[in-house]
Amino acid sequence: MDEATHTELEAAAFRTLVQHLRDHPEVQNIDLMNLAGFCRNCLSKWYRAAAQDKGMALEYEDAREIVYGMPYAEWKAQHQSEATPEQLAKMKEVVTNF
Repeated sequence: MDEATHTELEAAAFRTLVQHLRDHPEVQNIDLMNLAGFCRNCLSKWYRAAAQDKGMALEYEDAREIVYGMPYAEWKAQHQSEATPEQLAKMKEVVTNF
C-alpha cells in the first residue's frame, strides 16, 4: 500500500471514530477513559499536536470543537453528567497522571 492511500485510510478511520463519538454523546468521557484509557479530550489533544507537528497553530478549544462537533462548553452542558465516586475511583486506577 502506498503512503498516500495509507494516510487516506487512517484519516477515514479517524473521521468514522469521531462521528461515532458524536452520535453517542451518552458515552461519558470518564467511561471512555476507564475502559480505553483515552477520551474525546485526548483525541482533541492528539489532533492539536498533529497540527503543531505540521507547523500549524491550532488552539486546544478549536481542536475540541473539531472532535465534539460543537464548542466544548455547549457539549458539556447538553451531555455531560456528574461523575460518580465509583467512576472517579476507577479513573484513578486507570490513569496514572490523574
